[in-house]
Amino acid sequence: MIWTVVIIIYWLARELQELLGYARWENFDEAIRRAMASCETSGIDVLDHFRGVTKTIDMPKNATRDIPDYMLTRYACYLVAQNGDPRKEEIAFAQSYFALQTRKQELLEDIKT
Repeated sequence: MIWTVVIIIYWLARELQELLGYARWENFDEAIRRAMASCETSGIDVLDHFRGVTKTIDMPKNATRDIPDYMLTRYACYLVAQNGDPRKEEIAFAQSYFALQTRKQELLEDIKT
């Protein structure tokens, strides 16, 4: 019997929201939706990289409420950064980070060939 184990690393969008300089979920959700459109236009299955989930938060009087969130792969995080507001310092940093990482990977692949 052969077993295949796939490990998928992901980040939760609501945790990235503040790190990328967004105070309001509605504004960050718009960047996520643009990133999803970019993914779809590229012919890549959106659900492979953007998984809608719900998060339960505590409310006053011991109540709870479910709010929308996303599980984002590294590729999804890249697309969100590329589709975010470049006037935000955090987005500009993320865009530079991903550009540098891409270039490093290209150089490594050149060395291998």
